[in-house]
This record gives sequence, structure tokens and C-alpha cells, in this order.
Amino acid sequence: MRGDADEVVAELRAWLSDGDPSAPALVVETSGSTGAPKRVLLTRDALLASVRASAARLGATGPWVLAVPPTFVAGVQVIARSLVAGHEPVVLERSGWPEGTGWFVSLVPTQLTRKLGSADDLAALRRAHTVLLGGGPIGGPLRARAADAGVHVVATYGSAETAGGCVYDGLPLDGVAVALGEGGRIRIAGPTLFTEYVDQPDLTREVLVDGWFLTSDAGRIDEDGHLVVTGRIDDVIVSGGLNIPGPAVAERLLAHPSIAAVEVLGVPDAEWGNRVVAFVVPGGSAVVDELRDWVAEVHPRSWAPRQFVVLDEIPLLPNGKPDRQALLGIAVEDAIS
Repeated sequence: MRGDADEVVAELRAWLSDGDPSAPALVVETSGSTGAPKRVLLTRDALLASVRASAARLGATGPWVLAVPPTFVAGVQVIARSLVAGHEPVVLERSGWPEGTGWFVSLVPTQLTRKLGSADDLAALRRAHTVLLGGGPIGGPLRARAADAGVHVVATYGSAETAGGCVYDGLPLDGVAVALGEGGRIRIAGPTLFTEYVDQPDLTREVLVDGWFLTSDAGRIDEDGHLVVTGRIDDVIVSGGLNIPGPAVAERLLAHPSIAAVEVLGVPDAEWGNRVVAFVVPGGSAVVDELRDWVAEVHPRSWAPRQFVVLDEIPLLPNGKPDRQALLGIAVEDAIS
């Protein structure tokens, strides 16, 4: 997909209404948060299967607010859901929040965090039927904050390869199957899967195996049968021979009352193999030296970051996800300075 919101809406409207079963598939790029973006081929049937399954799970349809980039899968889905329901999508940047109730919006965690701090945005989100929240780890404190503020949030898990979110609040949508492979690697099957990576047949064969998509994420099934995403497979940082789960460290740091935002990555290190680095945005008077002790209160002290980088804000990709490549570069510069 290419173009601004109006161009993408027009293209999707024509594509969805085309009755020709041989109509070309849609190409959507991944975010490229860990490297070069991949071009994902989605059929109309896959996208529509996702649209219908989402509506069935939410129990309603209506207009959708486009608050994410239109060319990534989250934006494509917002537009498609709105059009299929018979409504023009509302472009937030241009039109603002809709009046009344019964509308839907898709946000990433960073957006929701910021909007909960705005009186006008919060008032609007309280009127929404549902705020779909995806595109990254969703900590318990953020969900609790939204619930306490009267905002109905549904956490989603998925990717461009699954035509967007296909697991809602830990449960797969109708027709979607979820299983765990070696090391807790999440596998997904069902009608929403992509067809191939454009011009990358080897990679396609590597991740599409016997009808299953082998994701790059790890997870577990809790006692209630819900999928809990524990992070990317490469989020396990091997440091000094120990396996340290970056997302668990990040969630603990984010629970500190003086931390507004945080990302935790493994950075190559001559002594440790990889060192645990925390990128923190202060929301108060936190003393960095105290943060290691804060982590060690609930996790092994060896999990505590060896390097803290204080930032004004976490650098983001156009789709709102943290820019890991930029963060890695910042960590190296910070260590040298």
C-alpha cells in the first residue's frame, strides 16, 4: 500500500468491491522494527475473514477512527472494517474525534498512554465502543489505568502476516488456531494468514509450514486458556550466560511511579556477550541508581540493566512502534560518551 489516507481509502474501496476472484492480492509492508521491512501478500479473502471475525468478537460494527498510519496493516484493517460496515473511516488528524458513541479506534500503547493524559482525548475515548490496542507489549498498569478511566480496551495480538490482530484479549478469533512450538514459539493457523513474502521464497517457506505461520514471538497459555505473549524470541537477552527476558524487565521498570516509558534491549558487549540496556523516559524524580534495586526486588539481580539511557521520548517508527535500530545506535553512542 502507498499514499495518504484518502488514496488508501479509495484503493481499498475499489479492491474490496471488485467481484473478480482473480483480483491481485494486497501488499502490506511490515514495520521493520528489527530490520528491513518485509512485503506481505494478503488475499482479499484473508483480509475479509479478519474483518468479519473481528466484528463477530466485538459484537458490533460501526465507523472506525483512523489514528494509525493507513499503509500498515493496522491502518488497512481500520479502513476495511469501516468500509465493510458501510461507514467512511474518520481520519483523526483531519476530522478529530467523532461525536456520539458506538465508534471504534485502533491504537498502539504509546498513543493510548499519551491520550489518557489529555482531558479531551480521554473524554472521546470514553465514548468509543472499543479501543483496540496492539502493536507492542501491553503492560498491566496501562490496562488498569484505562479501565479506571472508563475506557473499554481490547488487547490484540497479530501481525501483517495474520492480516492484523487475530487474538483478542488472549483468545483467538473464530477460525483462528494458536499453538506453541519449541521454546514457546507462537504458531498461528486459519483463514487470515498471508500467502507469501514478496520476492522472498526461502523466508516464506521458513515461516509457513504445514498451514501454520511460525511467528517470531514467544508465549505461554495461562490457567484460563488465554495466550500470554512474553515477547519476541530475540527479546530473550543472553548476557553472561544467563537468559534474561527483556519484556519482564521493562514491565517491572514501567511499574516504577517515576517512569513514564521504557524499552529494554540487549546490546552487543565484549565482556557479557550482550548487556541489558534500559531506555527510560522519566515521569518524575526517579534516580537511575535506584532502578537496579527496583528490578532486583522482584527479579534476580542479574536481570537488572547494566546501562540506563535517559531520553526525552522513545523514538518511534511511523506506525508507532519503538524504533529498535535507533535505540541500539543511541546505546552505543551513550556508552562511548
